Amino acid sequence: MPQKKVLAVVLAGGEGKRLMPLTADRAKPAVPFAGSYRLIDFALSNLVNSGYLRIVVLTQYKSHSLDRHISETWRMSTLLRNYVASVPAQQRRGKDWFLGSANAIYQSMNLIHDARPDIVVVIGADHVYRMDFQQMVEQHIDSGASATVAAVRQPLELASSFGVIETQRSDPTMIERFVEKPATTEGLADDPTQFLASMGNYVFTADALVDALNADAEAEDTDHDMGGDIVPWFVEQNDCGVYDFTTNVLPEETDRTHYWRDVGTLDSYYDAHMDLVKPWPDFNLYNPEWPIFTRQSVSPPAKLVRSATKRPGTAVDSILSQGVVISGGTVAQSVLSTDVRVHNEAWVEQSVLLDGVVVGKGAKVRNAILDKNVVVPEGVQIGFDRAEDEARGFTVTESGLTVTSKGQFVPPLD
Repeated sequence: MPQKKVLAVVLAGGEGKRLMPLTADRAKPAVPFAGSYRLIDFALSNLVNSGYLRIVVLTQYKSHSLDRHISETWRMSTLLRNYVASVPAQQRRGKDWFLGSANAIYQSMNLIHDARPDIVVVIGADHVYRMDFQQMVEQHIDSGASATVAAVRQPLELASSFGVIETQRSDPTMIERFVEKPATTEGLADDPTQFLASMGNYVFTADALVDALNADAEAEDTDHDMGGDIVPWFVEQNDCGVYDFTTNVLPEETDRTHYWRDVGTLDSYYDAHMDLVKPWPDFNLYNPEWPIFTRQSVSPPAKLVRSATKRPGTAVDSILSQGVVISGGTVAQSVLSTDVRVHNEAWVEQSVLLDGVVVGKGAKVRNAILDKNVVVPEGVQIGFDRAEDEARGFTVTESGLTVTSKGQFVPPLD
């Protein structure tokens, strides 16, 4: 049987309001992650490692840094007709911008017509995970269904936070109901403490997807959303399968294979970083058989040195990116992005510092996310006093996480 032609569509146009202020000046998929990467690198790396090399990225909000990252990083051989193409909202179907994730693909239908694929893989751009999509596509083809939704197992108490997949009793590979964020749902037959949550990853037979998008565009009672409208459309026709993420097998992986995190909120973004700095991390960045690709920095290697007072620079349970210099400071359980500086007697604990952050002499940062180019003056403390942090104009979440915006001014001590 001839190999199916696959086009991959990455939905990267979301506004990312829940990640403010990190998304005040950039699209959510362009938000840095794990020191060296952007969130979109995980989606694109999964597709490329799966062998799918014809990829379009649909962008919309504040897309400059995202477009630049894609153009500088994700270059394919045009000789083999491979590409990663960033495609902005073009108003091809009228004067509206994207009205939802389904409408984004509908307005970009020319991409499907031009590529003429047999299969369309549609994924989000802001989740952290590893996955071989080829295995999901193979199941989709074997099932004969027109649509397949990837599902990750989640604790039952989180049902109200996800799109919930309920399978048919007679055939657990087919979806009976797809419900967005219900108050409750039944547990799985093999584990009553868990349910199947949508990962926001889909596989479609191309012609069926086009039909569904056209029907959605003509409907009046629709949010033009892939999970809220397109998937239920296929479910109603008894034509939608489910792919259990726990069946996905990757080389060189063990029990950490099925890590998946939606990092759409400040707390989940922070928690995912803390997962990385554990001695035995929940998500393994170091698998050479399934690398996460990104733009390589020209900064020098990280360095830990003694200060002028001979105090050693130290870091434990932390990720240090290129260009980081810790000169007589201490870093613990933290992620330091490119070109961060931590000066003498400074202390950084359980924090995420993005590119170019400077922590001055004797300053202390705890339980915080500092966006790009923030300078913490000598002796200043961040993350210790909620009222003080809020008075400075920082964002503080309900859990007590302090977050600064890009280049935000931090007042020095009086």
